[in-house]
Amino acid sequence: MSVLTKCLLLFMLNWLDAQLTIVWVRNGWATEGNGLMAYLLDAGNVPFLAAKLVVGASVAFVLYRWSHLAVARRGLRLVLCLYLALMFVHAATGISALGWPQTDAAIAFLVSLPDALLAMLF
Repeated sequence: MSVLTKCLLLFMLNWLDAQLTIVWVRNGWATEGNGLMAYLLDAGNVPFLAAKLVVGASVAFVLYRWSHLAVARRGLRLVLCLYLALMFVHAATGISALGWPQTDAAIAFLVSLPDALLAMLF
């Protein structure tokens, strides 16, 4: 997978994280753990989403721009792994919020996700 593709994936995961956070918080299923982002979310969806996307786009751009440096390539891998882990948190929140009655099916689904997501990265 090219560096550009990884940076675009990072931005898309950031956007998905923002969207899911808005849904979970607005429905009372979760709270925002970051104090600054919680303040922006209290101010409204638009300020929260704008700040989240600007930060995400900036990070993706910086990592892409300096991808010729090993530290940027390693950093990109690190943040992608962190965002993939965060997607598990979102999945668990969604399963809990929706009251998924088939726990075994939920666990099987979550167990299969790492292989599918890692296949997209490498």
